[in-house]
Amino acid sequence: MSADVIRPFDPWRKGSLCTCPFKYTVNVYTGCGHQCVYCYITSYIRDAFNPRPKKDFIRRVIKDLRNIPKGSVINISSSSDPYTYPEEKYRITREFLRIIIKDYLVEIITKSSLVVRDIDILSIGKVFVSMTITTLDRRLASIMEPKAPEPDKRIEALAILSKAKIPTVLRLDPILPFINDSEKSIRKVILQASSVGVRHIIASTYKAKPDNLARVLKTFPDLTIKYKHLYLTEGSRIHGAYYLPQKLRLEILKKVRDITHEYGLTFSTCREGFSFLNDKDTYCDGSHLIRRRIGEK
Repeated sequence: MSADVIRPFDPWRKGSLCTCPFKYTVNVYTGCGHQCVYCYITSYIRDAFNPRPKKDFIRRVIKDLRNIPKGSVINISSSSDPYTYPEEKYRITREFLRIIIKDYLVEIITKSSLVVRDIDILSIGKVFVSMTITTLDRRLASIMEPKAPEPDKRIEALAILSKAKIPTVLRLDPILPFINDSEKSIRKVILQASSVGVRHIIASTYKAKPDNLARVLKTFPDLTIKYKHLYLTEGSRIHGAYYLPQKLRLEILKKVRDITHEYGLTFSTCREGFSFLNDKDTYCDGSHLIRRRIGEK
């Protein structure tokens, strides 16, 4: 018998790192086609950069929804982008949204401008969209995220969503030392996001696992010594990943928070253990943007 495809999020909730309120999560596809060098899903998904639809997905989610209380938050997706390239052909994410849009609160996490295709559905529900943008440098983005839409297309998508009154979040995630952690780079992304109506910024530093670290160092070989020292020698191993030293992580994230506040946006961290950095009355996933609309505390 197939396992449920809609599941509680996530195993880290019981630890101190995840400060998300309870929600459910679902991945429409297995694997993701963006091929980001820093991606963590290659550590647990076979053939991870070859996205394919889940077998009988719609039938299975309809069955799962019988046991999911209406009004719950459903995250799409925590591992595989719901708008990875096969979605343009298969339109499974679109069909799933059509099924849940009136009865559930929906969180979409994506790197794809394809999300604007579904504005007709998103506009009738309680939805917010988190768009991941790590840099506005097109050359650097093409190296780090070779198959993802260009960052300017993502900014344009955020503008279209905001104009349609769909709450938007920028995920500056991950921040990689010596690559996209400069104040200039961070400020440029946040400035552009704020100018198109983004309301909340989520930031997280790069977490190293053997497979993604190997790709990062192959892509940026000049950083090999620095990264091995920061992550493998000075860093901490948490939940199977190597984190930057706490002092450096805190320094980077405070910088992001301060720039965020300069532009009048709210801020939170993700999977860092620094909940004290999160703005009051916000959640680290941005779900406060829709919870407030229904008066939920």
